[in-house]
Amino acid sequence: MRIGIVSPEFPPDIGGVETYAYEFARELVARGASVTVHTIRHAQGEVSLDGAGIRPVLTGYRMLDSPILAHVPMDAWHVMNAAFSWLALDTRSPVVVSVHGNDFLRPYFPVGQPEFSRTPVLWRVAGVLRRVTAPLRGVLTWRLMGLALPRATHVLTNSLYTEQVFLEHFPACRGKTSVAWVGVAGDFFDITHEPAGDTVPRLLTVARLSEPRKNVDLVLQALARLKERYDFRYTVVGDGALRTHLEGLAGQLGLAERVSFAGFVSRDDLKRHFARSDLFVLVSSILPGSHEGFGITYLEAAASGVPSLAARVAGAAEAVRDGVSGMFVGEPEVGAIEGALAEFLSHNRRFDREECRRFAREFSYSRVVDRALPHYGTLVP
Repeated sequence: MRIGIVSPEFPPDIGGVETYAYEFARELVARGASVTVHTIRHAQGEVSLDGAGIRPVLTGYRMLDSPILAHVPMDAWHVMNAAFSWLALDTRSPVVVSVHGNDFLRPYFPVGQPEFSRTPVLWRVAGVLRRVTAPLRGVLTWRLMGLALPRATHVLTNSLYTEQVFLEHFPACRGKTSVAWVGVAGDFFDITHEPAGDTVPRLLTVARLSEPRKNVDLVLQALARLKERYDFRYTVVGDGALRTHLEGLAGQLGLAERVSFAGFVSRDDLKRHFARSDLFVLVSSILPGSHEGFGITYLEAAASGVPSLAARVAGAAEAVRDGVSGMFVGEPEVGAIEGALAEFLSHNRRFDREECRRFAREFSYSRVVDRALPHYGTLVP
């Protein structure tokens, strides 16, 4: 069976959707499917995936991407970003869409906007026209999704929470959605804990530092209140526009010697960070147009034997099992985060690393693919 995956978010870029798309494609290949991934071009080059073709052909504009994909012979398509659901309008093959949260709440690819740079005559003023029509980008893309998503064969969500929010925004899709959850890559289960020689607790956050809802600033403020009572080391993995501010904040709070910012790291380095950590901290909140649809990093932490501290909101409430793979604060507020961290740093809250791993094993890309296969048509790999 020939399956075309449409995923503008794909490695070598780092993120939850990127991981989901890569692992999903790899599982399909393992089942004998002929897989072709259509993605954007990456400046650092394209990753390889044994048994799959990688085509960096997407531009992010429907008017340019549709001719590229419309005539590609595929038995089924799987779209990994809600904005690209327009494919359901342009092909007769089954189209399954995986939605993750922010891809439909705040579409960040301008798929509905005209692209003037390749239009006769208008290409000369393409830059001006882009700026003039920029305010319409979201409206046009939203309307396009409203037409396309109900035409999709099926919509898979990454959590019960995401399904609920999705149907509130796209009620015409009611009856053709289901929860497929997410998976965790098997190599995280192979990570061996490397305890610190000085026994100082190691805390870790992995997040894009371009999203205020990740609340790294609140974690820093909470740690500043604890620095006189407890010793700790805190590592932040990730990069983005907020990094400079957060580094400055750590210095202002007197945490410069205890907090390090690692930036983007390789997969191997990420696993080393998990191996050396005692608690994963990500207390995301819900902002207008942005939420934690699930949170694959919570599962990666659990698979590594590392418990998590999360906020009991959005999809994170399903990605962590209280008392087993981690603990919660009710709301991401400095006082609540301080209290939870104090509980952990004082050893009043303990977690078993093998229990964390057992919880993570409940999530696999094999199960995610199982949820998709019935919607690809009569021929399945």
